[in-house]
Amino acid sequence: MTNFIVKKVAVLGAGVMGAQIAAHCVNAKVPVVLFDLPAKEGPKNGIVLRAIENLKKLNPAPLGNKDDAALIEVANYEDNLDVLAGCDLIIEAIAERMDWKHDLYKKVAPHIAPNAIFASNTSGLSITALSEGFDAELKARFCGVHFFNPPRYMHLVELIPTVATRPEIIDQLEGFLTTTLGKGVVRAKDTPNFIANRVGIFGMLATIYEAEKFGLTVDVVDDLTGKKLGRASSGTFRTADVVGLDTMGHVIKTMQDNLADDPFFAVYKTPEVLAKLVAAGALGSKTGAGFYKKVGKDIQRLDFATAQYVTGGAKADDVVARMLKEKDPVKKMKTLRESTNVQAQFLWAIFRDAFHYIAVHGATIADNARDIDFAMRWGFGWNVGPFETWQASGWQEVAGWVKEDIDAGKALCNAPLPAWVFDGRTGVHSAEGSWSPGGNRYVPRSDLKVYARQAFRAPVLGTGAATGATAGMTFFEDDSVRIWHQNDDVLILSMKTKMHVIGPGVIEGMEKAIAEAEKNFKGLVIWSADAADGGAFSAGADLQAMLPLFMSGGIKAIEPAISRLQNAHQALKYANIPVVAAVSGLALGGGCELMMHAAKRVASIESYIGLVEVGVGLVPGGGGLKEAAVRAAADAKGTDLLQFLKNYFTNAATAAVSKSALEAQKMGYLSDSDVIVFNPYELLHVAKVEARAMFDAGYRAPMKKLVPVTGRHGIATIAAQLINMRDGGFISAHDFKLGKMIAEVVCGGDVDNGSLVSEQWLLDMERKAFMELLNHPKTQERIMGMMQTGKPVRN
Repeated sequence: MTNFIVKKVAVLGAGVMGAQIAAHCVNAKVPVVLFDLPAKEGPKNGIVLRAIENLKKLNPAPLGNKDDAALIEVANYEDNLDVLAGCDLIIEAIAERMDWKHDLYKKVAPHIAPNAIFASNTSGLSITALSEGFDAELKARFCGVHFFNPPRYMHLVELIPTVATRPEIIDQLEGFLTTTLGKGVVRAKDTPNFIANRVGIFGMLATIYEAEKFGLTVDVVDDLTGKKLGRASSGTFRTADVVGLDTMGHVIKTMQDNLADDPFFAVYKTPEVLAKLVAAGALGSKTGAGFYKKVGKDIQRLDFATAQYVTGGAKADDVVARMLKEKDPVKKMKTLRESTNVQAQFLWAIFRDAFHYIAVHGATIADNARDIDFAMRWGFGWNVGPFETWQASGWQEVAGWVKEDIDAGKALCNAPLPAWVFDGRTGVHSAEGSWSPGGNRYVPRSDLKVYARQAFRAPVLGTGAATGATAGMTFFEDDSVRIWHQNDDVLILSMKTKMHVIGPGVIEGMEKAIAEAEKNFKGLVIWSADAADGGAFSAGADLQAMLPLFMSGGIKAIEPAISRLQNAHQALKYANIPVVAAVSGLALGGGCELMMHAAKRVASIESYIGLVEVGVGLVPGGGGLKEAAVRAAADAKGTDLLQFLKNYFTNAATAAVSKSALEAQKMGYLSDSDVIVFNPYELLHVAKVEARAMFDAGYRAPMKKLVPVTGRHGIATIAAQLINMRDGGFISAHDFKLGKMIAEVVCGGDVDNGSLVSEQWLLDMERKAFMELLNHPKTQERIMGMMQTGKPVRN
């Protein structure tokens, strides 16, 4: 086996995509140099320097830690081409102009190292045409690599080889993109706009056409084609605004210029409404107006008939919303097709158009149906791909309906469905693999070694593959948890509650899991089966579960439950086997506390971590403040403890939540020794490797030590700042009370500066403060407000 390690990346072009690709390389600790033209005025690398500065301002943030912007090396094509010789991967990301790209290639080609991979980040230009002029040796190392915007957050990357690209080059690049940058890789054919943009932009054009045909407004269409369909919440027109109407127009033009023989060519006509908006400079979100326009606090929509912006916010008809809630996809599709409601007819039409398109073009744009489904799921935010939807809805019956519409002239073109659609199949995905219309066979999943790191790969409907919710051997399972293993030496605890909130059932599950792991396993991993799908690690304590206790026994009835939570977290910390928290998504409040008590954390880059209890008028009660005091003392190493404590205090008092795992390290919720994973599908594998390695290295539970605290001195210092904030009107009286209580706990209470206290002393203080606040009317208002509206109440 030979390792392919990318020691340095060069990104050519410091525009929106190039700069953000460079930022994500830095997130992944890959050294990167960002090139652009020499500036005509000021510093020669001014264009790149401005792009890097802009990265710090963008939202969503391209950088996991803004301080890492300084790690991007700057360069220009005039002075620094020699730097390319030290790069293993070069990604060109300049504007989508074939002539400009060719001019740049002539300049950089002589400086590319003999074994470096050269790739163009293009959304749809021909990779073969881009490689014209290269010698055979460079052609063999050249390919297309299409990141989706924004590169940090979008899971999809399309890899596009040419006939000259060496297969091992693509394999190496797929491994790097998958593990190091955390991407879902789909291999596309070298056809205009590849897979996702080809199918996705066709779908948007078809939706615009059908919306005008059925007389639907943009806000109604977005409500119908967003979350209700299991797609991105932005729907169709809002997505176009976010992408940029000029960008969308460019992708459409690529289809117009290169697909004259396509039976759907008429659909590629730039919609008149889009052309008018672009001509007027209304390019969507970046210009403040597109299909939508923000006026004050209101969002107005474009009225197609008058070309004016009018009040928006219209929703789908209730009857159609109920149709879309139908859990049986066969019944749902049948109901939509047979309904006389215009919105239902519209929905059937866009489903039919999509099925028609992917059936006709499946053989030319992708190797198999799975790649088309993944491209739409990962690139356009669909929960279910188009082939999966068709298969789930009843393959042959739906095929018959599509054929009827084609024959009746209701479809977008008269191209017949290919013969393979009607060969008696029940779908395109099976245990054998996914259907390849071009290859006339079922194609299994890739067997590249990188995928051995994914315990449960992205599922495909119809394949029957085991999932993290059902696989392995179950030791114990109820409505709250599943305790299980993969027939190996590491036990897994998976929470099953909504948002994985922590109630009595989860606490009992923790107790059972620790006892079993200590007896029979090398370690315990706490992992969510839906981690790769954006599921929460844990959104915190189950406030709903406390209500029956409160109603039956008042505040005092809740205290034993808080004690049990504290004890369960302490048991995690002092377990005789390593407990590893596999964190992804939200880890808030009690979820953050649970994670903090593990022996180690393996966190997805997209982990949003924080002690947020002040949002419901409480202080952390599960040991979070105790751990803050312990960690501050460890950080201080005998120096000025208060300086280290302030960071932890501020985070808890302001309910600060990290915007990435990298920021969580900076905040102190993750330590420098914790592992950050970029591909959420690898989270369980890495967590188990860490647990096993700790055990094999002779893991012992930490010794219980006394904790140095700042006592009255620290409380008085922090309280003085809180008084200024309260008297200045920056915080309410109740916020002041919360802040003071947090300060009292993390500072160790009414003791001398430098006193040593036990963890139990801090836990008792924490629990006492929690109980006092739970009995406070202002806190009860905040709790009820959060439970009713899901939003914090400021009182």
